[in-house]
Amino acid sequence: MRSKYSGNPFVRLYPCERQQALFDGLSRGFLYYGGVFPVVIFDNLTAAVKKVLLGKERKEQESFVRFRSWYTFTGRFCSPGRGNEKGGVEGLVGFARRNFLVPLPQGESLEDINDRLVEECLAYGSHRITGREGSVRELHEAERKTLMPLPRYPYGNEQTVSVKADKYATVMVDKNRYSVPASYAGRPLRAILTVDTISVYSGETRLAVHGRQYGNNHWILDADHYLELLRERPGAFRDARPLTEWKKTWSESMNTLLERFQERRGENRGIKEFIDVLLLTRNYGQKQVEDAVERALENGLGNAAGIRCLLETAGRQEDFVRPLESERWTVLPPADVSAYSALETGQ
Repeated sequence: MRSKYSGNPFVRLYPCERQQALFDGLSRGFLYYGGVFPVVIFDNLTAAVKKVLLGKERKEQESFVRFRSWYTFTGRFCSPGRGNEKGGVEGLVGFARRNFLVPLPQGESLEDINDRLVEECLAYGSHRITGREGSVRELHEAERKTLMPLPRYPYGNEQTVSVKADKYATVMVDKNRYSVPASYAGRPLRAILTVDTISVYSGETRLAVHGRQYGNNHWILDADHYLELLRERPGAFRDARPLTEWKKTWSESMNTLLERFQERRGENRGIKEFIDVLLLTRNYGQKQVEDAVERALENGLGNAAGIRCLLETAGRQEDFVRPLESERWTVLPPADVSAYSALETGQ
């Protein structure tokens, strides 16, 4: 996005060109600018336009009409093939590529990169465009007074679809599979889609939240969804697909614990007890469980119950080991045992 008056840019990356991405970008852009532009100029993108009519007339997508009605702006569309009508944005694409995306930015996630792009846009505020009377930031402060106020709540940019968990305890959304707890395999469920997340519900109970994937044939599996099933079938543990990525994040102490359990209890029983330890991550998180496993190995504890006890008492040792305070206890005088002398004389 780019403001026509101030030249203030807003740049954000998306993994797709879908309508939800358009709505998300516009919503975030309005928030960035501190208000809603009365008129927004668009190309004839299919996310907004169902059919190009004569002149400037357009048959808009119903969902786009709902979106712009929420923010109460007017959409104006360029004539086909007339990119000059939105030259500021066309130029911004090239400018952003040259100045923000070369070399390609690195980050832990797309969100991390987008946060840095916002910083780049803010830094651009000190720039003064040739022929303008002030910096981008100064002009935007003036133009902000002309913007319409943001609605109290952002647009509900969600889609709800009916899904069914298959025998692998996954649901299919846009040709990609997302896991749910294994006990829900074969059941009809409901998925709520945002541009970057998928949440799966049974009734009002949320079963899973995953980062949304684009492309085809991706399997997004949460290992936690399969732990009870693997406990029933320990023979499948070693090569279980849901555990593949999780295993890469385990500390060496976790692998040592698994080996110790198997040495003492045999392969299958050892795996079952190890899964009991993995189940503790639901309440305590992986880092705390790994710390408890480390202490257990150092102190020779060899079962899941001992590790659970360490987690339950972690940080509360002062409640269990406390020095006695003499003033809190009554000191009794020595007992008079002279009465027992009568027993010796038979009195």
